[in-house]
Amino acid sequence: MTTTLPTYDDVVARYEPVIGLETHVELGTRTKMFCGCRTDFGGEPNTRVCPVCLGLPGSLPVVNKAAVEATIRIGLALNCSIADWCRFARKNYFYPDMPKNFQISQYDEPLCVDGYLDVELNGETVRIGIERVHMEEDTGKTLHVGGATGRIHGATESLVDYNRAGIPLVEIVTKPIPGTGELAPDVARAYVTELRDVIRSLGVSDVRMEEGSLRCDVNTSLNLPGQEWGTRTETKNVNSLRSVERAVRSEMLRQASVLDAGGRITQETRHFHEDTGDTTPGRSKETATDYRYFPEPDLVPIAPDPAWVAELKAALPELPRVHRRRLQEQWGLSDLDMQSVLNAGAVELIERTVA
Repeated sequence: MTTTLPTYDDVVARYEPVIGLETHVELGTRTKMFCGCRTDFGGEPNTRVCPVCLGLPGSLPVVNKAAVEATIRIGLALNCSIADWCRFARKNYFYPDMPKNFQISQYDEPLCVDGYLDVELNGETVRIGIERVHMEEDTGKTLHVGGATGRIHGATESLVDYNRAGIPLVEIVTKPIPGTGELAPDVARAYVTELRDVIRSLGVSDVRMEEGSLRCDVNTSLNLPGQEWGTRTETKNVNSLRSVERAVRSEMLRQASVLDAGGRITQETRHFHEDTGDTTPGRSKETATDYRYFPEPDLVPIAPDPAWVAELKAALPELPRVHRRRLQEQWGLSDLDMQSVLNAGAVELIERTVA
């Protein structure tokens, strides 16, 4: 099989990409999702833990109402329908960063469904469909030491810090995004950028990608024009806007090279390497069956009061896209000038100066 990558122009001339993004947002609540442990970033390893988030026998979870409220606000800002009844599920998997050997998440009955987020790219509006917004708990953090790459392969030992285990996590899953062509990497970056701005405007998370409070899994596939969508790969935990764009582009080039050589794309997770811009295999991608989901027996269902949801919707702040458009009209700027202001990160400075 050839190792020579085609050019990007050649790939987009012959293949159609389909992308999708799964974005994980750590909520800025004072305490964890199901216990009273603090959620501050940092701290000595394994000092912000308790029997509940360590999954010790006899401990029982209690839902964090502030996390539920924050999730509903995110769903409303993304034009989602809010379920009048939903529940948690157990997602079973066996990795050391999850001390219970399962994660409390949501499966077939999420809190928020069927929304969208409009993003602007090159003067055009692209509507990104939102499949679901659901609540879960974050995992601990694993550190592999003794090797050259910081990954498990070649490491002499692995250390686990459970301070992060149990922090409220919201997962925002897009619908598949076809039809973006050569702009697929740019659309992916623009979506995560706009999503980050929306969540920051709600005040529910600091969305600091460098600290892991916003992480993105990037799904990519290629197909020939007119044929069924190809097999997707999932590039995990991409932690910068630039890397989201690079991960899509890298996977498009790699997958085209495999397909051109007569190979088949394996459905798997992949790791993105910041230094090279390449991805490498992780593990074969599990399906819902592999996770053996079943309703969480220690938690009752959630039934948000419609009046409460209406109250939260009425209190939403002006969303970033609307805010930018209003300022642009007030300041009399052209689209090009406004984009220059945005690229310089000067919107807030100019707004304060004008005020």
